[in-house]
Amino acid sequence: MEAQVLKILPVFLLVCVMWVPILVKGSTGNGSVSSSRPRVINVGALFTMNSVIGRSAKPALAAAVDEVNSNTKVLPGIKLNLILHDTNCSGFLGTVEALQLMENDVVAAIGPQSSGIAHVISHVVNELRVPLLSLATDPTLSALQYPYFLRTTQSDYFQMYAIANLVEYYGWKEVISIFVDDDYGRNGIAILGDALAKRRAKISYKAAFTPGAPKSDINDLLVGVNLMESRVYVVHVNPDSGLTIFSVAKNLGMMSSGYVWIATDWLPSVLDSSESVDPETMDLLQGVFALRHHTPDDLKRSFTTRWKSLKDKGTLNFNSYALYAYDSVWLLAHALDTFFNEGGNISFSYDPELRDANGSALHLSALRSFDEGEKLLQILLTTNFTGLSGQIQFDQEKNLVHPAYDVLNIGGTGSRTIGYWSNYSGLTSIAPEILYAKPSNTSTSNQHLNDVIWPGETMTKPRGWVFPNNGKALRIVVPNRISYKEFVSKDKGPLGVRGYCIDIFEAAVNLLPYPVPHTYMLYGDGVRNPSYNALVNDVAQNKYDAAVGDVTIVTNRTRIVDFTQPYMESGLVVVVPVKKMKSSAWAFLRPFSWQMWCVTGSFFILVGAVVWILEHRMNEDFRGPPMQQLNTIRCVSSNGIHAGENIVSTLGRFVMILWLFVVLIINSSYTASLTSILTVQQLSSRIEGIDSLISSNEPIGVQDGSFVYNYLVDEVNIASSRLRILKSQEDYTKALHQGPNNGGVAAIVDELPYIELLLASTKCEFRTVGQEFTKSGWGFAFQRDSPLAVDLSTSILQLSENGDLQKIHDKWLSHSGCSQSNVADVDRLSLNSFWGLFLICGISCFLALMLFFFRVLRQYRRYSPDIEEKVIEEPESSKGKCPSHCVSFKKFVDRKEKEVKEKLKRKSSDSKGPASQSSDGIPTSPP
Repeated sequence: MEAQVLKILPVFLLVCVMWVPILVKGSTGNGSVSSSRPRVINVGALFTMNSVIGRSAKPALAAAVDEVNSNTKVLPGIKLNLILHDTNCSGFLGTVEALQLMENDVVAAIGPQSSGIAHVISHVVNELRVPLLSLATDPTLSALQYPYFLRTTQSDYFQMYAIANLVEYYGWKEVISIFVDDDYGRNGIAILGDALAKRRAKISYKAAFTPGAPKSDINDLLVGVNLMESRVYVVHVNPDSGLTIFSVAKNLGMMSSGYVWIATDWLPSVLDSSESVDPETMDLLQGVFALRHHTPDDLKRSFTTRWKSLKDKGTLNFNSYALYAYDSVWLLAHALDTFFNEGGNISFSYDPELRDANGSALHLSALRSFDEGEKLLQILLTTNFTGLSGQIQFDQEKNLVHPAYDVLNIGGTGSRTIGYWSNYSGLTSIAPEILYAKPSNTSTSNQHLNDVIWPGETMTKPRGWVFPNNGKALRIVVPNRISYKEFVSKDKGPLGVRGYCIDIFEAAVNLLPYPVPHTYMLYGDGVRNPSYNALVNDVAQNKYDAAVGDVTIVTNRTRIVDFTQPYMESGLVVVVPVKKMKSSAWAFLRPFSWQMWCVTGSFFILVGAVVWILEHRMNEDFRGPPMQQLNTIRCVSSNGIHAGENIVSTLGRFVMILWLFVVLIINSSYTASLTSILTVQQLSSRIEGIDSLISSNEPIGVQDGSFVYNYLVDEVNIASSRLRILKSQEDYTKALHQGPNNGGVAAIVDELPYIELLLASTKCEFRTVGQEFTKSGWGFAFQRDSPLAVDLSTSILQLSENGDLQKIHDKWLSHSGCSQSNVADVDRLSLNSFWGLFLICGISCFLALMLFFFRVLRQYRRYSPDIEEKVIEEPESSKGKCPSHCVSFKKFVDRKEKEVKEKLKRKSSDSKGPASQSSDGIPTSPP
């Protein structure tokens, strides 16, 4: 009983201390107290004085009040009276102290630094309309629930995004958070989780401990944390107990190489306010990251000189919270100055809602509200000036503008700044105030930090994770296939499974620099192939750690799991039945279509006729009886290589060269096509690829459990009624043999590795048509952001480079397959493939004839037809049928080129003599 009385007595005394002044105040009645411009203004301060932050904030507050009171420009004639109350880091006592502070008619309260106490006190200042200028960093205090709460330091919201940016910069995917389980710790870590999620990272474990937890509890907590996978730790605790974390971690060997420690701003607050550097303390913190509120160096240095002259300071040095406390006083002073200049009055009124219950001795009705507290609050929100901590201005969410942090790396006997973070520029090695004059740039390529000395005094960036040493084996799910068991199947051996995929995985794991205990777990009932989509979903939902087997990497699956580097290339192909080509006496006609045969024969005749016309006047071989000349035309077009030796005209040789080129191509194509037709198997269906398969209405076979079914329905838009699910390789063979008319399928769509085994096992009774219409591969599936996926990808590349990947392939899949020549599509050569050649040849012949007749016509105009009439009279029977000059031109064209040139030459020389000799007879020669 005595012990209980001793516990209740302190609380009773505190209540009495609070109640007696309230009772005295209550005797003044229900009036109001006001003053337009009082000589003294009461300002409250709520801090835990015997704390890291309190010992720096208290002298800074006093110094700021003294400077305001001695300043003649701000609040002239008015003195600020600072009333300090110690919250003793207790929510209950903090509330009591806040109520006692309100009795002094304060116009504003500065503090507290504790987020838990700030939550409670915010309800008090809301009711009494007194602005609360707090150094609490809990992001949830910015809620609309606390309109009179005004944070005069940076919110942990920005600090947690800075840490997330740091994690992303170094490529880590998982962190473990170590935090004190109160409003400050919980809410800060909640924001960190959201920030990491936006960068595809996460908090893998939240290690929380109670405020004031003994060292043994922290030891047990860190022992469990050390058994986990992640090696990146974010420590978000109170400044007064945070070093205990690192002391225990040092004893457990967790400050060595491979570990990453990131401390929030509490750690720089401890180090900056320490009177001297303790070597033992610094030894605990080697390689630790820490974030510190960024304040301009020049302003900080100017305050350092003044700090040394301050009285009643609890520490020789100060931290960033001292600067924010100092600026809070000046913020209030500037706001009050504006408040009075705008006609504001300091007045307090009794609140009728604050009434005591029957029999209550608290006398809450004695508390008075600040009448124009709302006005002062609005002025505070619009105040803008430059303080020791930088620009003091609030945004729409009541946060200070330009949030920024120094990124520190602790090493040796102190810490060094390796960069900065701000929401304006992200991570950078340039001070934020310099970058504010430039356009905002937070792109990944713009991020930069200086070199870091990591725990263990190494410059090599830690991987950030290890395989957990907690005795748990990796749960690997394996599809229990009933077909194509070469890839993966159930086995009676020690592993329980076997196959090509299993050997690849085991070889890749053996290349890892650390052991990976694992156990295989079969997926499926063994009666039919399991659904691979369901298998991957179970991995994503943490039922298994990974999936090993013939798992295809497709888009929908990559959204929920991470795949390794593909260890086998794959793609969808179409398989159809084939039949042997039956020999025929007319097989030699098959290479060309009938249109091709007709056009080719026509050009043989055309080219022969054109060459005859071009050579007839010059070449004796192209003259003579009609039958001889027809034979010459045939020889020229069909045996042009030899006949071309006797061609003398330039145009004739030009036409023959082009014709020889065309003949050479046609001859080569004919030979190749005929060879293929006589040796290659032919399709027994009209399906020639995925396009013709889509356009038809015939049934299609797909493998049971494969993604192909959904792909054809969702992506290719094939009706599900056309798809037939086939469970085994025997079902494939049977369905293709039966065909669509007998209950089978017209074609099968499946991945190339399966089809290669099918073709080899059936001795090429089937074949693929068209090209692969998807490009993908097989990989091992892991849960999102699993670091094993990255390391195993590196191992698979090593297997490929050293040839082991091919050796494993040959062990399981080295079957004699169907050669590519036996599966190539063979079609008749049509005119579409050669019309360009024929067009060129035809144009060339036409141009040659045009040039030839142009030259002949020019000669004919110079040649006199009257002489011809004198030598040869026209028969009576020809008169009336054709003019005499027409017959003359015909015979002129038939004459030899040599004779015509000699005649024109003589005529030209005679025209220079007497007029009487202007004409002469020309003896004619038979053709």
